[in-house]
Amino acid sequence: MKALDIALKDMLRSFRSFFAIIFMFVVPLLVTGMFYFMFGNIAEGGDFTLPHTKVIVANLDEGGPKFRVNPKNIPDGKKADTMGELIVNIMESEEMSDFIELSFAPDPELARGSVDNQESQVAIIIPANFSKEFADVYGEATIEFYQDPTLTIGPDIIRAIMNRFMDGMSGVKIVIKVFLEDAPPEEYIFTGQVVQDYLSVSLAEADDVEDELLDVRPPTGQQKSDEEESENMLLSIISPIMGGMMIFYAFFTGASTAQSILKEEEERTLPRLFTTPTSQMTILSGKLLAVFLTVSVQVIVLLIAARLIFSIQWGSFSSIIIMALGIILCASSFGVFLNSFLKDSKQGGVLFGGVLTVTGMLGMISIFAINSPAAAKLGNSVSLLVPQGWAVRALTQSMNADPLSDLLTTTLILLIWSVVFFVIGVRRFNKRFA
Repeated sequence: MKALDIALKDMLRSFRSFFAIIFMFVVPLLVTGMFYFMFGNIAEGGDFTLPHTKVIVANLDEGGPKFRVNPKNIPDGKKADTMGELIVNIMESEEMSDFIELSFAPDPELARGSVDNQESQVAIIIPANFSKEFADVYGEATIEFYQDPTLTIGPDIIRAIMNRFMDGMSGVKIVIKVFLEDAPPEEYIFTGQVVQDYLSVSLAEADDVEDELLDVRPPTGQQKSDEEESENMLLSIISPIMGGMMIFYAFFTGASTAQSILKEEEERTLPRLFTTPTSQMTILSGKLLAVFLTVSVQVIVLLIAARLIFSIQWGSFSSIIIMALGIILCASSFGVFLNSFLKDSKQGGVLFGGVLTVTGMLGMISIFAINSPAAAKLGNSVSLLVPQGWAVRALTQSMNADPLSDLLTTTLILLIWSVVFFVIGVRRFNKRFA
């Protein structure tokens, strides 16, 4: 009972400190709030729009052997009697209008001049013999791509579109070569039909692929609203950050609360306590219990506050209990362990500015590298060299609804860390005050 009284007295002393309150509760929530507002517009698709690229086309194609692609396989159902017309029709389609501002020039010089004068960003020049060369099995059909060298994103997108188109069309020549090599001479008259069939099938498949890419569905098969998608994206960003901040400052709280033992030693209140009928073991137990209870209050309040303010889902109730217990025990015992090596409270600057900051940042590597698979893999290994890394893993497993067995394994390792830190710290303090 006396140990509990001592613990409550130390807790009251900690929560009377404005500085401690700021670091325990305000800073973690404030940092998360900053990220919440920073990434809020991105998650909602607010401020990011792909700028229109001004493209000028000089279509000089005079045509070649007569073939016509089925209009239903061309954007907007238009006809295309030449390869140049096919390219223009694709670039004029409704899908392309979202990021292409198209104009035309009667000759190549005007098209290039428009780019040189920065009236356009890209000039596409289709030569007069384009369809003819394309129809020739051994011909070389090329398009001139002329761009403003000071620009990157827009021209790169247009170049990628043209490259994809040309790569697809190059398959036509392969089809023709294979047909001419395998078919008897009397069937050569069907070459045009083969080309038309190939174009119709390839364009139809391209439409199917586009539809598949755009028709994104959740795993449940139920379509989510834009608002739900935005909220999920935002939570996926801020949830690990809030969890990392909670763990980072929980270890700071454990260390600062345990430092009260050193402060009371310097203030001569601890030696006076040792002269009372209360045993030294009871006094030290009360001090250590204060560390555990203070960190417990901090973690519980932050978990509830983050749920109410940011709607963060920490996992199932059982997972939260297991995860929180592992974090609290490890942060508390780590604080006792570190303070047992200090001669006085003046060395606390080394403790807070050095050890806790370095180990805390190492433990959060996996959070910083969450969007980079290669970096995350390395970070997951490096972070496990410090107890904060195991605490982050337990938190992540709880939020991701990983199997309870995995969470229990991680928590068990946290408990092992805790026992080691606690035993070493208590022995050193007992030896110090013997």
